[in-house]
Amino acid sequence: MKYLYIILLLTIRSAAIASDGSDTLRLTLQQVVELAKANSIAAKQAATTRETKYWEYRTYKSNYQPQLALSGILPGYTKTFSQVQQPNGTFLVQPIHNDNSQLRLDFSQSIAATGGTIFGTTQLQRFDDFDRHNVLYNGIPYGINYAQPLFQFNSLKWDKRIEPLKFNESKQAYIEAQEKIAVDVEGYFFDLLLAQVNLKMAETNLANTEGIIKIANLKYELGKVSKNDILQLQLEKINAQKAVGTARRDVEITTLTLRSFIGQAGDDRIVLAVPKDINNMIVSSDIVLAEANANRSAAIAFSRRLAEAKRDVAKAKGQNGLTATLTASLGFSNTATNIPDVYKNPQNQQVLELQLSIPILDWGRSKSRAKTALANQKLTEYAVEQDKQTFKQEIITQVSLFNMMKEQLVYTASADSIAGEKYKIARERYVLGDLSITDLGIAFRENDQAQRDYVSALRDFWGAYYQLRYLSLYDFEANKKITYN
Repeated sequence: MKYLYIILLLTIRSAAIASDGSDTLRLTLQQVVELAKANSIAAKQAATTRETKYWEYRTYKSNYQPQLALSGILPGYTKTFSQVQQPNGTFLVQPIHNDNSQLRLDFSQSIAATGGTIFGTTQLQRFDDFDRHNVLYNGIPYGINYAQPLFQFNSLKWDKRIEPLKFNESKQAYIEAQEKIAVDVEGYFFDLLLAQVNLKMAETNLANTEGIIKIANLKYELGKVSKNDILQLQLEKINAQKAVGTARRDVEITTLTLRSFIGQAGDDRIVLAVPKDINNMIVSSDIVLAEANANRSAAIAFSRRLAEAKRDVAKAKGQNGLTATLTASLGFSNTATNIPDVYKNPQNQQVLELQLSIPILDWGRSKSRAKTALANQKLTEYAVEQDKQTFKQEIITQVSLFNMMKEQLVYTASADSIAGEKYKIARERYVLGDLSITDLGIAFRENDQAQRDYVSALRDFWGAYYQLRYLSLYDFEANKKITYN
C-alpha cells in the first residue's frame, strides 16, 4: 500500500502543460509593448496628431518666407447695356462690348522684426473695345510697395516666440503618447497573465484534487479517513471544476481585450511569459525630476502658456489707442497701343499714405480689454506655478511608489517560494496520513494566493516602472532619453 501511495503521489505532482503547437503565439511584456506601439489604434492616433502638428509648424514657417503669386482675369469679356452720364448731366443707355483682361505677378515678404510687409509687383492689362475697334494696353513694368503698421500688435514677432515652443511640445507629446500606450498595455498584459496563471493553477488543482480523491478512497476502504473527508474532497473537486470554467472564460475575455489593443490579427492562442523584475535599477527623485523638466511636454507648456499670456496682453494694448498704417510705393506705369511700347519710357509713380484710427470715445472698452488681459496673465502665472508643484509632487510620489514596489516584489517572491514548498510538504504528509484534509486545504489556498500575490506584485512593479518612463521620458534600463523617429 505504501508503494501505491508513492505512485499516486507522483501522479498528483504532474500538471497540465500547454501544447507547443504552431498556433500558439508566445510573447514577453516587452514584445507586447512594442506591438502596441506599432499597431494599436492609440499609436496611429498619436502618429496622426504628430503629423498634424508638423504641418501646422510648416504653415507657421511659411509665413516668414517670400511669397510669389500670379493672379489675373482671363478673359474679362462684357457685352451689355449701361447708363452713361452725359456732359449735360443726363443719362443715355449705351451698348458696351469689350474685353478687359489683366495679368499680375506679386512678390511679398513679411518682416518679423517690424511687422511690416514689402511687396513687388508687375502687371499688364489689355482693353479691347469691340464697338470702336480699339486696343489699349496698360501696364506696371515694376513697382515696390511697403506697408508698416504703427502702434499695433506684431503677431509675427510673437508667433516666432510661441510656435517653436508649441512644435517642441508636440514632439515630446508624441513620445509621451507612446509611453502612455506602454502604461495601458502593461495593464492588459497582466490582466491576461493573471487569468492564465489562474487557469493553470485551477487545472493543476483539479488534477491534484482528483489524485488526492483516489488516495482518499483507498484510505476510506482501509478505514483511515472518514466519509466527511471524502465529501469534503468531492466538494473541493466541484469547486476546482468551477474555477477552471471561470478561469477559461477570463482568459478568453482578456485575450480578446489585449489582442484588440495591440492590433494583433488572427486567432492564434496567446501565451504570456512571466516578466522578470529589475532589482539592480536605482531611481532617485533628483534624476527623474531633472529628466522630466528636460523632456516632458508639460515643462515646455509652462513656458508656452506664460508666453501666450504675455502675447494676449501685448495684443490688448496694441488695440488700445492710436493705430496707424504707413504705406509707400514706388514704381513705373505706362499706357500704349501695343505691349512693347508699354515698357518704353514708363512714367514714374509714387504713393505715400498714412491711415489713422484714433478712438475718441469708447466708454473704457480699450482699457477694459487691457486690464482683462493683465488679470488673465496673473491667473496664468498662478496656474503655472500650481501645475509646477503638482508636476514635482507627482514625480516624487511615483519614485517612492516604484522603490516600494521593488521591495514588495522581493517579499512576495519569497512568500511564493515558501508557500509552494509548504504545499508540497502538505501533500506528501496527507498521502502518508500525517495531515488532515482541513490543513491540506489551507496549504492549498495559501499556495494559490501566494502565486496570485506574486503576479500582482509584478504588475505593480512594472506598472510603476512604465509610469516612471511616462513621467520622465527616460529609459532607466538603458540610461538614456527616450526618442522616436
